[in-house]
Amino acid sequence: MNEVVEAAKTMVDVIQEAAGEIDGQPVSRFTLRNARGVEVVILPWGAVVQSVSIPDRNGAFANVALGFADLATYVTGNIPFFGCVAGRYANRLSGDGFELDGERYRPSLNVGTLTLHGGNRGFDKHLWDAETVANGVKLTRVSPDGEEGFPGTLTATVTYTLDDDNRLRLDYTAATDKPTVLNLTNHGYWNLAGEGSGSTGGHLLTVNASRFTETDADQLPTGDLAPVEGTPLDFRAPARFGERTRQDHPQLRLGLGIDHNFVLDRPEGDASLIEAVRLQDPASGRTLTVWTTEPGVQVYGGNHLHGDLYGTSGRAYRQGDGIALETQHFPDSPNQPAFPSTVLRPGEQFISTTVFGFTVE
Repeated sequence: MNEVVEAAKTMVDVIQEAAGEIDGQPVSRFTLRNARGVEVVILPWGAVVQSVSIPDRNGAFANVALGFADLATYVTGNIPFFGCVAGRYANRLSGDGFELDGERYRPSLNVGTLTLHGGNRGFDKHLWDAETVANGVKLTRVSPDGEEGFPGTLTATVTYTLDDDNRLRLDYTAATDKPTVLNLTNHGYWNLAGEGSGSTGGHLLTVNASRFTETDADQLPTGDLAPVEGTPLDFRAPARFGERTRQDHPQLRLGLGIDHNFVLDRPEGDASLIEAVRLQDPASGRTLTVWTTEPGVQVYGGNHLHGDLYGTSGRAYRQGDGIALETQHFPDSPNQPAFPSTVLRPGEQFISTTVFGFTVE
């Protein structure tokens, strides 16, 4: 495990304030603030990371996470899944559902003939229970048996902690009383020049992946783990994100740009915390490094942001204004036996960790 990520750190301030109400129930926001002035704001609605304020190479702070200015907008309009925990199954599932132990389950369809990020009312559209912990906040949600068509009563937690080296750590756990499938991710969008500042096309992206899950016309995996070499999806060395999205390639058809799961380079069966992604804004020097225990990362270039959503800055978000780096298992894994399993059974505990580390260069 990476010693840089694991080093012990000093105490971080955790500030709890009123954020508003949902159906008459008071809701708090939690601000994590370290000794360097970095602040991360967490909302229990959808387990959302609302903002992450970090300095550039000149010490000027900016919020680099896309999101809304108030709780009410998340409740009524978080269509792009800004900053939330997506589940019960993040990413796409076939409209035919999935078979588990001889029984077929058909989760609700919310994007055409597919189930995306948990269905009509996934984990992003629920209020999680919240409690403060050392250096952060722990959020818990109990998803009842049959919710959105998924089997089993599932208890899921995500704990957000911040350290003095500007690393935001996400620790997930889950347990179930019936066999089920599970895929959790944080769906944060990043713009290291500052949210609302415009396109991320000039950001440099590096992904530790030699393969990706090839997709069909519905963006479901074909089952093939295709090499990135010779494609616009080859980010093994730093490349400008916008230059790749404009290339002509069958996997970028219909003008949708990059919205693909990358297969991280790690030994088979290994689930240690590895460096997966590096994102840099050359102008500000802000750099984001992502470590994860997950086997994949979905890179999504904000292709469906069309100027009708306004962020914390009050400026509209347009296509390409943020990059989502969703560490997770592969899409539609229950229907792809060769993919790493997403089945969770009673008596087992789902454990996953992702770390977002912020530096300047």
